[in-house]
Amino acid sequence: MQTAPLLPSTAPFHEEQIAALNRVISVTTAEQRAWLSGYLAGLQAANDPHAVSPAAPPAKRAPLTILFGTESGNAEALAAQVRKAATKLGFAPKVVDMADFTPAQAAATENLVVIASTWGEGDPPQRAVDFYEALLADDAPRFEKTRFAVLALGDRAYAQYCEIGRKIDERLAALGGARITDRIDCDLDYETPATGWIDSTLERLNAEVGVKEVGASVIHVDFARPGADAPTRARPFEAEITESIRLTGSRSTSDTHHVAVSLEGSAIQYEPGDSLGVVPSNDPSLADAVLKAAGLTTDAKLRDALIDRLDITTLTVKQMEDFARETGTAPLPADWATGRQIIDLLETAPGALTAEQLTTLLRPLPPRYYSIASSRKAVGEEAHLLVAGLRYTSHGHERAGVASIDITARHREGDKLKVFLRPNQHFRLPADNNRPVIMVGPGTGLAPFRGFLQEREATGATGRNWLVFGHRNYTHDFLYQLEVQDWLKSKLLTRMDVAFSRDQPEKRYVQDALWDARGDLYAWLKDGAALYVCGDANAMAKDVHATLLRILADQGQQDDAAAKAELDTIRRDGRYLRDVY
Repeated sequence: MQTAPLLPSTAPFHEEQIAALNRVISVTTAEQRAWLSGYLAGLQAANDPHAVSPAAPPAKRAPLTILFGTESGNAEALAAQVRKAATKLGFAPKVVDMADFTPAQAAATENLVVIASTWGEGDPPQRAVDFYEALLADDAPRFEKTRFAVLALGDRAYAQYCEIGRKIDERLAALGGARITDRIDCDLDYETPATGWIDSTLERLNAEVGVKEVGASVIHVDFARPGADAPTRARPFEAEITESIRLTGSRSTSDTHHVAVSLEGSAIQYEPGDSLGVVPSNDPSLADAVLKAAGLTTDAKLRDALIDRLDITTLTVKQMEDFARETGTAPLPADWATGRQIIDLLETAPGALTAEQLTTLLRPLPPRYYSIASSRKAVGEEAHLLVAGLRYTSHGHERAGVASIDITARHREGDKLKVFLRPNQHFRLPADNNRPVIMVGPGTGLAPFRGFLQEREATGATGRNWLVFGHRNYTHDFLYQLEVQDWLKSKLLTRMDVAFSRDQPEKRYVQDALWDARGDLYAWLKDGAALYVCGDANAMAKDVHATLLRILADQGQQDDAAAKAELDTIRRDGRYLRDVY
């Protein structure tokens, strides 16, 4: 056995340090010493900008473009994961947002990995609209020189599950591209299947293009970066609730709360526009009802899983198909799932599943995301949330929101919430503090704009601020009313328009307030204002978008096509941003 070399007495260390280092070195393997050598060299280079690394022999590095289209940030995070894995294999990877790429550029790439989310009822993410529409257009370029693979993200609760990824995959093949591997469609619990797909896809591509690293083998060392120890979805931080206050009045039909949590010791560093992920628990009484319907009331371990790990509310078509197959019952029509939950399905054939079958049927309980309603410059080591407790009746059952009721009804001040940060780089205040800002946020859509205003106040931003807020009743539902009135008095808030839908015979919404102010809105946009919209994606955001098109057509005295082109330009300039859900 070869003896490891020891430090000489002339080494630039104290005698005790030389002895300690020799004790360590004497029992290391060649691989461990190589790792340590590389680590120390990398650490030196990271801390010494003038350090010169020895020239390495050239390596064959095949190019790889990783293209993502995201709304929530998941596709972007997976793109970064692909880049890291590809780098280790010797590729030269480049990560690109669909908002910054064209089909022509994509067609010029040799190797292409696409990660695409589907938003709502089969829509592309907002920032991916231009790329997606151009790819599906008749004049789209040919991809005959491109190898490609598509990873699709979606939610089985929606009928058009992974629709955007599927269409991109089919379109690239129709345009002559060569698939590296088959597309994978991922549900909300995407991490494990996506990681497996990434590894197998890169291995197959590596075999095809023959990537080889020349010279000595490289041991990759990941140096710590700011935020590297921050909590994640898999490893959340237990944040103490320091404040929980109901903001809506006792006569309101909405149950909306201001919730403050302490982030002290969490390493979470958020910016206005970011969201906080909350890992919730299910209602124990609903878990008991599910166990009863399944005939498994004595299984305590399963009960714990139903409360903390498994989704017992969402019902998908796939679950109905799996249930019919496992129980031998007649398949239910797809539209039967509308407005129903797992409990309804189990009651169609009570006691027909084993504990293992029930566990397999259910999806993992996903986190819920809440726009942060504060600025760290104003509140320090806290994050504020604006949470509306959801309760409703459907098909004879009383229903309740999972996280919203968990936070507002089952947690009190002093309790802990499991949280992690979900950054949103595409919903940020303008870098130019002089730029005017228009914020449209009905209901809990007000949350990020409270953070925006706190930030602009703390930084002394001079740009004008216009808030458009809507809810049901002025008397009962004016969220953060005193703060807003103080901002109006101090002139931080240049203008505010409200739309309380139930305060007059004819309902009035934020899009109506925008239309009434169309002249001023058009002038602000012409002056370079950034326009932000936060709230419900299915109704409000679409109605606001349609109203903006009407305003641009009316005030610009142009047809619908020209108005659309103008709004598209504003969006591409980063002045029309949405955080919708």
